[in-house]
Amino acid sequence: MTEQPQDPSQTPAETPAPAPAPAASGSFDLNQPTVIALLYIASFFSGGLTNLVGVVLAYIWKSEPKAAWEASHYEYSIRTFWLGFGLSIIGIFLTVIGIGILILFGALVLVVVRAVLSMLKAQKHEPMPNPGSWTI
Repeated sequence: MTEQPQDPSQTPAETPAPAPAPAASGSFDLNQPTVIALLYIASFFSGGLTNLVGVVLAYIWKSEPKAAWEASHYEYSIRTFWLGFGLSIIGIFLTVIGIGILILFGALVLVVVRAVLSMLKAQKHEPMPNPGSWTI
């Protein structure tokens, strides 16, 4: 049986590009969820500015086509921002009675831990196990 030549006006169905392989042992993969996590961690040295950049990128990249494992990272990163933001506002108001310092410290620890967990999973190209969680 002979194959008939394809009509040049017809294009084959586009197939999504395969997901890149996880970073090789000892190397660092600077994928989009990792960039967001690094921006969150850097926000403690930039006065919070990179935190805003990170959440804006998370919202933008969430709407673009991506690998399946990345979708959970964007939701997790967005929740991390709002959790840290909310706890920071509460902590600022409660510094008047003294407990606010503890809440601010807790917000800092929570954001850093969530960012590091996200970065570790992103390096392995694994989805976040519970991206809708408000806890670690």
